[in-house]
Amino acid sequence: MEFPSPLIEGRLIRRYKRFLADVVLADGSEVTAHCPNTGSMLGCQPPDARVWLSESQDPKRKLKYTWELVETAPGELALINTARPNRQVRSAIEAGLIPALGGYARLRSEVRYGAEKSRIDLHLSGHPEHADAWVEVKNVTLGEAGRGYFPDAVTTRGQKHLRELMAQAAAGERAVLFFCVNHTGVASVAPADHIDPEYGRLLREAVAAGVEVLAWRAELSPVSLALASPLPVILD
Repeated sequence: MEFPSPLIEGRLIRRYKRFLADVVLADGSEVTAHCPNTGSMLGCQPPDARVWLSESQDPKRKLKYTWELVETAPGELALINTARPNRQVRSAIEAGLIPALGGYARLRSEVRYGAEKSRIDLHLSGHPEHADAWVEVKNVTLGEAGRGYFPDAVTTRGQKHLRELMAQAAAGERAVLFFCVNHTGVASVAPADHIDPEYGRLLREAVAAGVEVLAWRAELSPVSLALASPLPVILD
């Protein structure tokens, strides 16, 4: 999966009001970019970090630039734009790159389901041998000492999604939690018990109830962001 055009490099001045970030470009000009991330972005906004922006040609847009990537440590990149992980995973499934989710005839996005009135990120159906797969995608950008953690803040919404997945598994469907790891410095994934212990508890309960957990790391660059390799999920 590629960006529509190569990204523009700059340096982060600050992120504020959740959706705004001031960036100084290579030519010394300062711009305000849209920050498409409602989360805490823990570890993803170090002062004066190298960042990369996409540029829109839409004259109707209020902000011309969108913050896409950040260098969290020398040589390590993380993806800021939370609109992209679902597309990354969908693209990889459609390309046949995720063996565990291969063989399905149909793939739909944002399908309503569950007693708590959720929308599943991806619904796979039409497999000749397996039940439908309900796939919830989570973007992992918090990296600490080579390990990725989710979530980066307390998430009641994420807890709800785990309960919904457990209900699907109990009904005989495939329920899949997919960690899309958009941090190049991460070699394994674990629940962030130090941030949201309830999420960690529910995740382990979900796995015991039959929910499948997959984790794949993306190769990130100012040109592309394709999923590249599976990672272990550590629940001990």
